[in-house]
Amino acid sequence: MRYLPHSEADRQAMLAAIGVGSIDDLFLDIPANLRVHGLDLPKAAGELSVERTLGRMAARNVPAGSVPFFVGAGAYRHHVPASVDHLIQRSEFLTSYTPYQPEITQGTLQYLFEFQTQVAHLTGMEVANASMYDGSTATAEAVLMAHRVTRRQKAVLSGGLHPHYRAVVATTSAMASDTVDALDADPLGTEDILSRIDAETSCVVVQSPSVYGHLIDLAPIAEKAHQVGALLVAVFTEAVSLGLVEPPGAQGADIVVGEGQSIGNPLTFGGPYVGLFAARMKHVRQMPGRLCGETVDAEGRRGFVLTLSTREQHIRRDKATSNICTNSGLCALAFTIHMTLLGETGLARLARINHANAVELAEMLVEVPGVSLLNESFFNEFTIRLPRDAAGVVEALAAKGILGGVPVSRLEPGRPDLADLLIVASTEVNTVDDRIAFAAALQKVL
Repeated sequence: MRYLPHSEADRQAMLAAIGVGSIDDLFLDIPANLRVHGLDLPKAAGELSVERTLGRMAARNVPAGSVPFFVGAGAYRHHVPASVDHLIQRSEFLTSYTPYQPEITQGTLQYLFEFQTQVAHLTGMEVANASMYDGSTATAEAVLMAHRVTRRQKAVLSGGLHPHYRAVVATTSAMASDTVDALDADPLGTEDILSRIDAETSCVVVQSPSVYGHLIDLAPIAEKAHQVGALLVAVFTEAVSLGLVEPPGAQGADIVVGEGQSIGNPLTFGGPYVGLFAARMKHVRQMPGRLCGETVDAEGRRGFVLTLSTREQHIRRDKATSNICTNSGLCALAFTIHMTLLGETGLARLARINHANAVELAEMLVEVPGVSLLNESFFNEFTIRLPRDAAGVVEALAAKGILGGVPVSRLEPGRPDLADLLIVASTEVNTVDDRIAFAAALQKVL
């Protein structure tokens, strides 16, 4: 009762307020076979004993770095130099979160200013904010921003947009009574999105590389959108791709958003990550989040300021451009340090290695009988069609010590026609031996 002070009457009152009959009703959306009904632990044990017990339980997992790893679909395993973790743990950075008193946090403002500069260069845009939660919420915020700019309420979403991103956009749009025109899943990369753009369209949201790995030519989409007064929102989940692929800004994008996890941030079981958000300067006052700027003080010394802070913590909620974004300061710092270590030349080299590894892997996998490649072009991720259910193949590969990718059925559970598709990623951490092992294991399980 020391840590759980609620009485049975308290619990019943809360359940009644929620509108459910029992605590079990709160978990009905979780499949019964996935629920854990308590841990098999003694009521009392010493710390060492508990650590050993939990360690044995954790050992049942397969860590990403312990076996050949080809999982992507929005979160990627890249090498993060040890210097990144060392530097972000310096005392002046360790508690960094957000500049609530900006004028006395010059160090925080400086690296956020540098972060913004890097993101603007990376995306080919004119201005970037001081980061967001992750790529999915950045995408939803981009749609809301486009609605403010165009004074329209309809977003057209490409079928190549990550389904999780699509779901976040749908949720925020439903709350605002906005319209979402989401195209069907596009694993072949052949959708006709231009025909869906009309005079009511606020923005077109296109991911490149798409969730299926296709590289999309954004220029004709931007041209059609601009003809009707709409904006192009370009999305990416793999930031390393921008070291090799033409940046969205150069292809006519008005807003560019994406996930920055690939640079400086490990997988960490799905977060925290760092959302990137960039736009044209003419729309800067409609951007969500914060924007840091450079100036000089009264004595002419270089300094940094919080130029725009249109968040609800700084102004009235009804005047804020966003109420769900944040700047994940430590993740943004990790991004900035890693990007600084790489430089433009290093990023381009890293991108070329990623692409070469993926091409080599794709060539190996299509040699396996019954396997075909769906992509004509890709960066470091592609989709293959298997002769049977991809989810079962992934489980069989895992049993052989290969984490072989993401079944499309996990992202599109209501589409049995896509059950034989597998999304595969290959980054710089994959060796030739890893790729050979993957191809050999796939041939055996098929």
